[in-house]
Amino acid sequence: MAVRGLSKLERREAIDGYLFIMPWLIGFVLWVAGPMLASIVLSFMEWDLFSPPEWVGAANFVQLGKTDLVWKSLWNTAYYTFLSVPLTLMVALGTAMMLNLPLRGQSAFRTFFYLPAVMPAVANAVLWFWILNPDVGLANALLRMLGLPESQWLWSPTSSKPTFVLMSLWGIGNTMVIFLAGLQGIPQSLYDAAEIDGANGWDRFRAVTLPMLSPVILFNMVLGIIGSFQIFTNAFLMTNGGPQHSTLFTVLYLYRLGFEQFKMGFASALAWLLFAIILVFTLVQLRLSDAWVYYEGGEG
Repeated sequence: MAVRGLSKLERREAIDGYLFIMPWLIGFVLWVAGPMLASIVLSFMEWDLFSPPEWVGAANFVQLGKTDLVWKSLWNTAYYTFLSVPLTLMVALGTAMMLNLPLRGQSAFRTFFYLPAVMPAVANAVLWFWILNPDVGLANALLRMLGLPESQWLWSPTSSKPTFVLMSLWGIGNTMVIFLAGLQGIPQSLYDAAEIDGANGWDRFRAVTLPMLSPVILFNMVLGIIGSFQIFTNAFLMTNGGPQHSTLFTVLYLYRLGFEQFKMGFASALAWLLFAIILVFTLVQLRLSDAWVYYEGGEG
């Protein structure tokens, strides 16, 4: 017998469903939605954690445009994003294509290339800090062996950001696995048909692999840009924004404002500025994807 449009079984299933998602829902409200709403309010206030917050209206957002370090941090983050994301996509795709070949020990190679992606962030930073040490590091030792000029790596304002871009290639594992899954989903019959038509390896890559893989490329690109705009751990542990603020990325500067200088209102305003930038870039990518992303069975 149905009550309010639902049978007893349907009501029971609905209750069970809500009970199962309740832990996640409580966590989301307490640790995600709640802090987000609080940060919106704080962005219009001046608060140092120790005295009562004071309403200042849009003053924090006005101050964002007048603070040189805000623009410096945004430039550093944009530089890192627009170099690391394309390089990561290309290297991850190339690696995935090699690991998709039917070779002996294929599983071992896949594990080897994926392992850096699950390496703890602190251990990763310590490892790279040793490798890049200009005096005793492995990187300069290798350059000396090859007869090439040594680099100051993270210790020079001109090479610090390119070094972070180089380090980003170490963690291509997650992107590579997604590309590998996409490659394995491409029907072999498409390659066979292209080969019958006389297509060489490059033609098959351009006419079959890229179009069929375009949704995966879009997915990885969106996630890559979102993640790169939030770079923090390596910069915090290895350079703390130096030298000369050359690695002062936006999230690191946000951390400094909120938890070192206790400018919680200004930090919240910067956080929402970063959120708006990421949102705009994501929407632009999704909008432009109509022109180049192909969805099998649909328009693309």
